[in-house]
Amino acid sequence: MAEAFIHPRLEAMLGYRSGWLEDLDWPLVLVVLGIMGMGLVMVASASVGVGEELGGGPMHFLLRQTVFLAPAFFLALVALRTPLERVEALAGPLLLFGLFLLVLVLLPGVGREVNGATRWIPMGPVNVQVSEVARLCVLIYFSAFLARHAETLQASLSPLLPAGLVLVLLALLLLGQPDFGALAVLVATLGSLFFIAGMPLLIFAGLILVAVGLGAYLILSAPYRLERLTAFQDPWADPFNTGFQLTQSLIAVGRGEWWGVGLGNSVQKLFYLPEAHTDFLFAVLAEELGLLGMALVIVAWSFVVWRACRIGALNLREGRVFSGLLAYGIGVSLGLQAFVNMGVNLGLLPTKGLTLPLMSYGGSSLVMSTLAIGLLLRADLECRRGSRAASRQMSGGLT
Repeated sequence: MAEAFIHPRLEAMLGYRSGWLEDLDWPLVLVVLGIMGMGLVMVASASVGVGEELGGGPMHFLLRQTVFLAPAFFLALVALRTPLERVEALAGPLLLFGLFLLVLVLLPGVGREVNGATRWIPMGPVNVQVSEVARLCVLIYFSAFLARHAETLQASLSPLLPAGLVLVLLALLLLGQPDFGALAVLVATLGSLFFIAGMPLLIFAGLILVAVGLGAYLILSAPYRLERLTAFQDPWADPFNTGFQLTQSLIAVGRGEWWGVGLGNSVQKLFYLPEAHTDFLFAVLAEELGLLGMALVIVAWSFVVWRACRIGALNLREGRVFSGLLAYGIGVSLGLQAFVNMGVNLGLLPTKGLTLPLMSYGGSSLVMSTLAIGLLLRADLECRRGSRAASRQMSGGLT
């Protein structure tokens, strides 16, 4: 009875025809909500000390993160209501908007500098991290670009020139902040899209070598990046300077053992582990919830990535190239960022300033990641309805 009462109101409010709720990928929705819920719990736990030090109280960062849920869910619902044909048509303007933000943040007096990086634009009480917005805009643009040029790309290199110019411009703007981590994730994501779109393997392998060579040059040419790499190789050689973040993170993970020390009982979050509620949230989770907690998060993120790739494959099979590439791109982008964050926290990768999507504190990341999930759900929704319509048409033709 409650279901019969709620569904018509939701459908009337959101503008969908009867039965649209049944078309959603509910396993994916529930897992994403579970990840977000776990993130809120860990933000509340990891930020207690920092919130009190800033004078906002122990729940300061939890309350701020909760406020960001409203625009996050609103944009996800907008994405669910928007046909992907319209999103594809807006790919060019979205790219220009992303580039505009990346240029704007570098202008003197506009961007806000934190720890030597200028990545945020202050907008009243919040700071917008422009790379989070730009990455989704770029992902939409390249999905549309490859949807138009997929056949040409398999026989000619001509589409690579404009795509390469756009990517070079993006790289220069991201390095100007600097945000090497966001650039690395973006390049890897776009590389996966080119591979899925059918780029010849020999050319793809050559581009990988070029990307690796440029990445190595960027690391070796910047002393602070090289310092992070050497500290990663042996953090205990300088545990109170270059290796401080990683050693404190490893101590947190080690203290958690199998079952953790208990929710809220982390010691490392009490000003030992820097950025405990953002970049190193996973280490606090490992300390408080142990290997079991880490395994649950890893399994949940693996499911999200698998589901995104499955949605992408089904869309491509139905001939929805833009939807398929966008779904693949969202899965790879979110999954790769989560993998890098967890790898850094576990000492498997050099330290990078990448948050754990949907979990770490940060309004820009939460809003844009949730919007991306909304687009992913829309791609699945359209594919399900298209397949059902085709089946009805086929059965009608047979009769």
